[in-house]
Amino acid sequence: MDNIDLTVNKKVGQQMKYVIAIDSLKGSLSSLEAGEAIRAGILRANRDAQVQVRPLADGGEGTVQALTLGMGGTFTKVRVTGPLGEPVQAEYGILKDGETAVMDMSQAAGITLVPEEKRNPLHTTTFGVGEMIRDAIGRGCRRFIVGIGGSATNDGGIGMLQALGFAMKDKEGRDVPFGAEGLRVLSSIGNEGVVPELSSCTFRIACDVTNPLCGEKGSSAIFGPQKGADAAMIAQMDKWLSSYAMLAKKLFPETDAQREGTGAAGGLGFAFLTFTNAVLESGIRIVLDETHLEDYIKEADLVITGEGRLDAQTVMGKGPSGVASLAKRYGKPVIAFAGSVAEDAGVCNAHGIDAYFPILRRIVTLEEAMQPDNARRNLADTAEQAIRLFELGR
Repeated sequence: MDNIDLTVNKKVGQQMKYVIAIDSLKGSLSSLEAGEAIRAGILRANRDAQVQVRPLADGGEGTVQALTLGMGGTFTKVRVTGPLGEPVQAEYGILKDGETAVMDMSQAAGITLVPEEKRNPLHTTTFGVGEMIRDAIGRGCRRFIVGIGGSATNDGGIGMLQALGFAMKDKEGRDVPFGAEGLRVLSSIGNEGVVPELSSCTFRIACDVTNPLCGEKGSSAIFGPQKGADAAMIAQMDKWLSSYAMLAKKLFPETDAQREGTGAAGGLGFAFLTFTNAVLESGIRIVLDETHLEDYIKEADLVITGEGRLDAQTVMGKGPSGVASLAKRYGKPVIAFAGSVAEDAGVCNAHGIDAYFPILRRIVTLEEAMQPDNARRNLADTAEQAIRLFELGR
C-alpha cells in the first residue's frame, strides 16, 4: 500500500507541461483570449502546471491579429485606396523583429468593403494592397506574410503592382484604369519605376486555393460570380487575364498562368508569384512555422487545440488539424475544445485529435453562447474538468 502511495505522489509532484494552440472562436474570442481561458482552467486543476499559450490561425480571418499579438508585434494603421477607389483605413502588423510585416489583403481590397449592390470586378482594385506593402517597406520591413482570402477583385493584381511602381500602360502610354477594365486595355508592362527595395523583399503568401489564373477553373469562372460578375463578364475577364499573362511573360519568361494558386484572389496570386519573390503556402503551415510551435510541442505532456465549430471541414487544412498533425510527429496526445461540435466531427479522431469537447454547459441561445464572457467561462470550466480527468489517468 505504501509503495502505491509513493508512486502516486511522484506523478502528482511532476510539473505537467501543456501547450495550447487554439484558433479563434469567431465572434467571441480571439486565439489568444481563448488560449488564456483554457490556461485559467488548467491552473485550477493543477496550479503547478507549466502552460504555454501560442497563437493559431489558418491564414484567413484572424491571422494578422493572432501572429502580431502572439509574437509581441505592434499594429500599424495606414490610409489606402479601397476596392472602390475610395480611401479606407487598413491595419497590419509588424513583428518584434521589426522586419516582418503580417498583412491581410482584405483590409484594402476585401469583399466585405463593398456593398452587395456595388460589387463589380470590372472596377474593383487591389491598389490599396500595394500601398500597404509600400508603407511597410518604408518602415524597414523586408519579410512579408500576406493572407489573400476574401477579395473583391479580379484585376490580376495589376492594381497592387501599380502601387509598387510597375507601369501598366495602354496603347497610348497612359496608366490603365482600376479593376479588370484595366486589363482590357493593358498593352505594356514596365518595371523601371518599381520601388527599389522590392527586390530584397520576400513574401510568404497564405493561400489554400489551387485554381489557375485562367480557364474553366480559373479565377474569373470560379470566383467571379460572388464578386458580381455575370456570364458575359466572366468570359471577357478570362480573355483579358490570358493576354495579361502573355505580356508578363515578356518581362518574366518563367511566367506560368497554369500554376496552382495563380487564380487566387482574382489573380493576385499570379501577381505575387510572377512579379515578386513570393511563395504560395498553406496558411496553417506558415503560422505553425512562424510561431515555432513545434519547439513547444516537443516538450509537452498534452497539446490542446480547437476552434469555434469542429466538423468534417476541420481536418481539411484548418488550424486544429495542423496542430494535431504536428503533435503526432512526436507521439503527443491531443484534445480539442469547440463552441459546437457537428455530427460529422468524429472524423477528427482519425486525424490526430484524440478527444474533443463541446464547451456549452447549459441550454442557451446562440447569442448568449457567443458573448465573450460566457465563452471564456465555458472554456475555462470545460478545460478544468478535462485536465482533472487527464491528470487522473496519468
